[in-house]
Amino acid sequence: MRTTEFDDEFAEFVTRWSPALLRVAFLLTSDRGEAEDLLQTALLKTSRHWSRLADREAAYAYVLRVLVTTHTSWRRRRRVHEVFVDQLPDTPAGEASGVEAGRALQALEELPPRMRAVVVLRCYEGLSEAETAEALGCSLGSVKSQASRGLARLRALLDPPRNAATAAVATSEGAR
Repeated sequence: MRTTEFDDEFAEFVTRWSPALLRVAFLLTSDRGEAEDLLQTALLKTSRHWSRLADREAAYAYVLRVLVTTHTSWRRRRRVHEVFVDQLPDTPAGEASGVEAGRALQALEELPPRMRAVVVLRCYEGLSEAETAEALGCSLGSVKSQASRGLARLRALLDPPRNAATAAVATSEGAR
């Protein structure tokens, strides 16, 4: 049976950390609704084991791990659903930062689940390599290689190499 202390303590944790955890879930899923479902599932799983969590200071790291492992298992079970459109939406010229964020999120979607989780935890959450390894339940070397490969892949996706023709056009436009 659950106590009020459990309820109050867990409710306080959820209130305090849900916004940050939702951002991580969104970066993992790229979909607001799916991110909310993922976070709700992770919090439900955590609530079932809350009484066994001895170090309450480590609760955030614990939920991060639950979030990532749940997302990985969901991705293995779900098919990718793509929506094809006839035309791209018009984007006002003043929204370059939104376009760039969209491109970055799209590139992040191209990474395999484990690599994406490493990049999100290391670069967005700012976890150390050791903390990331602990959160994902893998070795430090795995985190290092996945982060290195993931960042290299993101760079390639976000800044594709220019061929000679586009480099010449860019150079001539810069000289004007």
